[in-house]
Amino acid sequence: MGLLLGLAMGAAVFGIVTAVRMLRAGTPLPADLQLALEIGSTRVSAGGSAIDRLGIRFAPLVLRLMGRKAVDRKRKRIDQAGNPEGLTIDRYAARRAVYGLFGLLTTLVFIVAGFPLFALFGIAFGAFAADLAIWQGIRTRRDVIDRTLPDFLDVLAVVVSAGLGFRQALDRVSARYEGPWADEIRIALRQMDVGVSRRQAFDELRRRNDSEPVNQFVSALQQGEELGAPIADTLIQIARDMRRTDAQNARRRAARAIPMATMATLVFMVPATMIIIVTGMILGSGTDFGQVLGD
Repeated sequence: MGLLLGLAMGAAVFGIVTAVRMLRAGTPLPADLQLALEIGSTRVSAGGSAIDRLGIRFAPLVLRLMGRKAVDRKRKRIDQAGNPEGLTIDRYAARRAVYGLFGLLTTLVFIVAGFPLFALFGIAFGAFAADLAIWQGIRTRRDVIDRTLPDFLDVLAVVVSAGLGFRQALDRVSARYEGPWADEIRIALRQMDVGVSRRQAFDELRRRNDSEPVNQFVSALQQGEELGAPIADTLIQIARDMRRTDAQNARRRAARAIPMATMATLVFMVPATMIIIVTGMILGSGTDFGQVLGD
């Protein structure tokens, strides 16, 4: 047991020394990571930068082990999350290498120390820590876009009805908005500026966003374009449908919340209330528990 513990501690010390040497070695960084670290300091934290530099040497190996299809899926997920803190596929691979190594060392230490339950936490950290920012980014970004899109479409419909072209209206309205949806519109506009067709640009917009309202918007917009429907009427109808769908989803969430609130009340509040009431009655009765217990 002592020998195994010594080996585990030695491996941990070796990992720390290697990390320090890599930080001092000036490892060459990919162009996108170098840009994020140098001019994207407002988005990249100091801890994230250090982790990226530690793991960048192992990023190509991690990407090869993941396989091309898995890398493409992960790149799509990163795009859907809005590249949180400047995250790229190379930076993701670097962080996964560092977190995986740390999780492995932690698991070995806990196993040797006789804490197998804590070793499971080490395994989980190594396997999923790099994906936490992506999951949170996708959820947050989707919620913001779903709330912004109906109002954006209403304003866009008004501007189009005033006589401005759809392309110019998008540019004008997106300049008045901040947040992920305005960023997505600006990306689509830049793509159209370099020669990408409007249909393809909005298909890419739909691919980058895991949002049902965005999917409805793009589908209805393309369908209205094919049928020759007035764009302003199409936008107004899309906004109405989105608000109706959002209201239905809110009612579903409320319906699911009622049983959960009832269960929480029965499990926690009712027993606690009964304990308080019974304790107050006993203390207020003036009973001498010494006599009752025969002391």
